Amino acid sequence: MSSIYDKYEPVIGLEIHIQLLTQSKAYSSDSAAFTLSPNSNISPITLGHPGTLPKANKKVIEYAVKLGLACGCEITRENQYARKNYFYADLPKGYQITQDKTPICTGGHINIKNNDGSTRKIKLTRIHMEEDAGKSMHDQDMYDSLVDLNRAGVPLLEMVSDPDIRSGEEAYKYVTEVRKLVRYLEICDGNMEEGSMRCDANISVRLKGESKFGQKVEVKNMNSIRNVQRAIEFEIIRQIDAIEAGGTIDQETRSFDAVNGSTFSLRSKEMANDYRYFPEPDLAPVIVDEVYVDEVKKAMPPLPEELLNKFVHEFKLSDYDAGVLTENKEFALYYLALTKHTNNYKAASNWLTVNIKAYLNETAQEIENFNIKPEKIAAIIRLIDDNKISNSIATQKVFPALIDNPNAEPEKMAVENNWIMADDDDSLQLWIQEALNAYPDKVAEYRAGKKGLLGLFMGEVMKKSGGKADPKVANKKVRDALEAE
Repeated sequence: MSSIYDKYEPVIGLEIHIQLLTQSKAYSSDSAAFTLSPNSNISPITLGHPGTLPKANKKVIEYAVKLGLACGCEITRENQYARKNYFYADLPKGYQITQDKTPICTGGHINIKNNDGSTRKIKLTRIHMEEDAGKSMHDQDMYDSLVDLNRAGVPLLEMVSDPDIRSGEEAYKYVTEVRKLVRYLEICDGNMEEGSMRCDANISVRLKGESKFGQKVEVKNMNSIRNVQRAIEFEIIRQIDAIEAGGTIDQETRSFDAVNGSTFSLRSKEMANDYRYFPEPDLAPVIVDEVYVDEVKKAMPPLPEELLNKFVHEFKLSDYDAGVLTENKEFALYYLALTKHTNNYKAASNWLTVNIKAYLNETAQEIENFNIKPEKIAAIIRLIDDNKISNSIATQKVFPALIDNPNAEPEKMAVENNWIMADDDDSLQLWIQEALNAYPDKVAEYRAGKKGLLGLFMGEVMKKSGGKADPKVANKKVRDALEAE
């Protein structure tokens, strides 16, 4: 059923601030570490005292080029720094060192997956280098606002998308892909709750078919990817309702209240901010030449989209399995290492995403701390493929034993513990007969048509064999025995 909302098209652009994992700040040697002790990572340079001079951090340039290459951007050769002037309590210098006319990366895109499995390209306008401001805290003291300048000068990359996003769901997918990418590149931890990655959304609506943009509103202060989606979805409805009621949309900055799921006005913008950009006089332009870009490109890790395509097209995994494996870089790399020792790519995926992931969740561990090497898991898969052990023996016996003794050989362990599947027909027939004798009434019910009871007898056979019966062989022979009058 159509509604007034179907007449409109949302137009959304996102600005994502990516806090970089460098040891020191963007333009000083002060520590960039996240710390709980306020105003401990500061110096006269961070505070912009007279006579101090900034110095560009080489790692920031490297990380910017990495991200640009990963997004298919053009890398700017001559990078000039600029001063962005505005006055705020947590901006100690009264200006921010950033880039204006020469962002280090231009163009490029982020791919997102639609619900039908197709790919949609969200184009990027630019990625530029800048420094962070400090942090104002308004809820720590009853009477005063407090300022912590530890974050001032911490390096950021600002990634600005084109207004290509058309829903809160697409925004969710876009930010998820950006977070995954920066984690793969190891340039940012992506923790939005700690402010390591922050997102501002520019949102407007227009009638479908209209080419002119509507009046945009900027929404700030969303501390999770889910809240980015919620804020956008609320704002779309708010703007459409206002227009349908005969009102207008004011150009303003709004914030998001995660408790009630609504946005509220912070300040109006009667016109675009005049930041009075001018070239930073204390920093020389940075030249990024072709040789340097090639060096960064050679050192790039495998990227999530590249790995996903490999897993789907080369290893023939489903889109779902490939997606689960590539959600986490360490998971994907463990899987890659595992596939060097087995060609059963589906079984390798199942072991990682089911058995190993369950163990890690139960023990509150990360895959980086998992103590079983990929070749040992491959050896278990080989034992199953060769019909030497059953899947239940592998998961319930061999795997737990290997966790306790990660250097052991799975096959030797299976032999020593008598877990190898029995291949003599006499033993199997004995277990089957014992299982049938234990449930004579159920045998009669099966023969009367209740075929679902086969599982009961199979479970009994596996129990009596200690899991050593070959399930495929046993299944056929149990059925034969039950159907023999």
